[in-house]
Amino acid sequence: MKTDGSAGGRTYLAALPMSLWAFLFVGISLLYVIGLSLLSRGEGFGAQLPVTLDNYMRLGDRLYLRSLWLSLRLAATTALMSLLFGYPLAYFISRARPRARTWLMILLIAPFWTNALIRIYGWKILFYANGPINSVLRSLGLIEKPLKLLYTDFSVLVGMVYAMFPFFVLPVYSSLERMDWTMAEASRDLGATPLKTFFTITVPMTLPGIMAGLVLTFIPSIGLFFISDLLGGANTMLWGNLVQNELLKSHDMPFAATLSVVLLALTGVIILLYKRVGGKADDIVF
Repeated sequence: MKTDGSAGGRTYLAALPMSLWAFLFVGISLLYVIGLSLLSRGEGFGAQLPVTLDNYMRLGDRLYLRSLWLSLRLAATTALMSLLFGYPLAYFISRARPRARTWLMILLIAPFWTNALIRIYGWKILFYANGPINSVLRSLGLIEKPLKLLYTDFSVLVGMVYAMFPFFVLPVYSSLERMDWTMAEASRDLGATPLKTFFTITVPMTLPGIMAGLVLTFIPSIGLFFISDLLGGANTMLWGNLVQNELLKSHDMPFAATLSVVLLALTGVIILLYKRVGGKADDIVF
């Protein structure tokens, strides 16, 4: 019993530095943002008393509700598109030969070596009216006038899927790599078709990875303001854009903090739902 107690004490002692770090640089920051959201707007970037709930009452405005709905819709579509294209890729990588698997993983991670802003700006060049996509389509005689690709919800969705795609593939690949493939082989030996084996064995056994991937793509997509700025312009006002505008243009720190608290609440609700259906919060790393 003494041994167990000393081991437990050493465990808590080892976790103490990380706990203090999290409290100082995460906990206090969150409390500051929440407290700031309850103050009134001051001069310049300032905030002042009295404490008020007016900032939260403003969230009922149609502009903010429309922005929240658009953000959730695009984030959900991004997660579903990542699932549609990411799962087959993760499956293909997991079943490839070791040497090919290494190269495929390098190709998947290679975009992270370049700044995300530069990569998204590359999509903006592709979507220009006189850009490569419209030029190729016109040269092939498929269109007469350039398609309006830039500054649309479609272009924002493409940018989000491109940016979030690896965050779905990696946890799914991890689940597939740890999967007991003898279960799938036994299913086929018992007469199940490959398709039935996939949906009854492979998908259920990799469900934790799928859930983690959906969470990792859905939550950040709500606040990716630079993608909607570059590819959507003023036509696509996501929740992250509202935070940016209130902070940098309107200089309304209390209301910007209120918008941020909404994002924090959404993140907390989604993670709680994820844990309730059987996921592990430790699998979610931003």
